[in-house]
Amino acid sequence: MFSQISVIDEICTGRFTLEHLKSLQTVTKALRDEQFRFGVEEVVLVSLSAVVPRLSDEFGASSGGASASLCLQLAAECFRAQRNACARCPRNQCILRDQGCIQTTLGILGKLLKLTSGESDDLLDALRCGIQFLGNIAVGNHLCKTDIWDHAFPHMFLDLLELRDEKVMAYTCMVLHTCLDEDRTEQLCTEPRYLKVALKVMELCRTAPDIDWTFLIVTQHFFKSSKLIEGMYAEMNDQERLTLLELILAQLGEDKEETCLIPPRTSQFLASCFQSSCKMALSLSSASSVNDQALAVVRLLDILCEMTSDQKNLRSLQDQPDLLQSTVDLLKDVHLLGKASKNVFSAAHEFSLTQPSGAGVHPAVSFKAHLIRLIGNLCHRHTANQDQIRELDGIALVLDCCSIDSNNPFISQWAVFAIRNILEHNVENQKLVQGLRRQAVADDSMLRDMGFRVEERDGSLLLRPLKKEERQGDH
Repeated sequence: MFSQISVIDEICTGRFTLEHLKSLQTVTKALRDEQFRFGVEEVVLVSLSAVVPRLSDEFGASSGGASASLCLQLAAECFRAQRNACARCPRNQCILRDQGCIQTTLGILGKLLKLTSGESDDLLDALRCGIQFLGNIAVGNHLCKTDIWDHAFPHMFLDLLELRDEKVMAYTCMVLHTCLDEDRTEQLCTEPRYLKVALKVMELCRTAPDIDWTFLIVTQHFFKSSKLIEGMYAEMNDQERLTLLELILAQLGEDKEETCLIPPRTSQFLASCFQSSCKMALSLSSASSVNDQALAVVRLLDILCEMTSDQKNLRSLQDQPDLLQSTVDLLKDVHLLGKASKNVFSAAHEFSLTQPSGAGVHPAVSFKAHLIRLIGNLCHRHTANQDQIRELDGIALVLDCCSIDSNNPFISQWAVFAIRNILEHNVENQKLVQGLRRQAVADDSMLRDMGFRVEERDGSLLLRPLKKEERQGDH
């Protein structure tokens, strides 16, 4: 290794040669070995750190050709060696940090981004390896994370994320994910230029779905900040909002067995978004009117159904002003629209509804059922909401949606669930349903068709399954 040190020192003073590159490659290979890496002499790392500034000086002087290519290859190999040296080794991280390698590397990355030679393989290799080095030196090292954040945010992150190279974008997202914490995540929404970094990450979730780091950033950091979610949503177009909502819905599905990462304030914000835009869903009645705004309403409803199924967010959404009224009003509009003419909101028994192109299930499928599900959740052991749905004439509306409908799978079950929650411990609502039953209106027969009956006991009404002989008698 002493011969390698002398060669590295020579790089700092002499003319660059292929022999220098081979020597650096030997060092890089040796640093892959954990035992060697943890025992490497400090002088080797110091010598390596001295090569990088020399290369930085040469970037501007090299006009192109073989000299420029060799310079880029040497830079990439230095970064590889430093990357390997930092892997799970706090000692080496601190040595290289003390030598100013973070600032030097960021300076070189800035110069590489400005080179006019185009995105050559050598240039991209140098960029990729430099970013990987920053990622490794930051892992588990608070001081290194702080240095990178202070000197690279937001300009360097933005410039690298704009580069059309998937590996550069992926490695940059890796560094961003490593550096982010609660305070830095909140910082993203404090200025428009900071918010651009978050919006770029969200854009990559849609345009470069193979980059896992973007999804980790969003789910492990962004979702924890209500302010950031609100800030991004305000700046997004309809398509970008739809991407965000899809990610939130997917995260809620994964959080079933764990603590939900979505804070109550975000739940309330999404509820207000649903309330302000829910009427856009009515455009889905026309197959030619499917648009991102209407699809966003569908996703917002799906999210609210999931959130109200979780005790952490249930109470805050039950108390959300006018959310129940907006949901009941929308159900009324959808129900009437389905009866006025044949469309996706009409009850059907086909079980094969597809888009005109045959691409898949129409987005409005299950929409009415999910509205009823949300109503049932909002009324769960919540007297004020139980009373409100009665005042809104919503009980009869829910009962009128009990028919089997292939456009709304399980709508009957959700309607029974909703009625159960609406009636529970609410005498006035029980009297209302009792009155409907005594008048022999269609709603009672619908309940019986589903295998249920309303039973009066001690002045209260209970939903009970029909006995076998009762089922036979009905037929």
